[in-house]
Amino acid sequence: MTEQNALKVGDVAPDFTLKSHDLEDVTLSSFKGKNVVLLFFPFVNTGVCEKELCYARDNMGKYEELNAQVLAISVDSPFSQKLWVEKHKFSFPLLSDFNKKVSALYGSLFESFVPEKFDFHGVSKRSAFVVDGEGKLKYCEVLENPGQEPNYEAIQQALS
Repeated sequence: MTEQNALKVGDVAPDFTLKSHDLEDVTLSSFKGKNVVLLFFPFVNTGVCEKELCYARDNMGKYEELNAQVLAISVDSPFSQKLWVEKHKFSFPLLSDFNKKVSALYGSLFESFVPEKFDFHGVSKRSAFVVDGEGKLKYCEVLENPGQEPNYEAIQQALS
């Protein structure tokens, strides 16, 4: 997805179905009438990703007050995601975009992840999207630096 056709506030959020860490199908459009926070992240068991998802876990009350469902998405397998959910007691689904289609659809896929160190191809960029109850994007943030966290305050403002 090039910059000129990147998703923006007001666009209809692309629908998708992915396998959760429990191997259940989760479809974005099934949350109609509820806000959804989509958190794309590079990898399970990494420092910044752990900090980000623990923040979501620890602030779940705020998200629930704002009628929001959190869905976290990475290209990891659902099997590794399940181990991470159990370790950190995440109370929201981790979704496996193993085939990298949804990350690409949302403009959230690194061509090369940290090329000077790893040069991994097809890793999710850390990104945050807020989808309203009608399926429209209310917030879009795609970070080029995997060491940065999304703007949690802006996400919550978009939910208000």
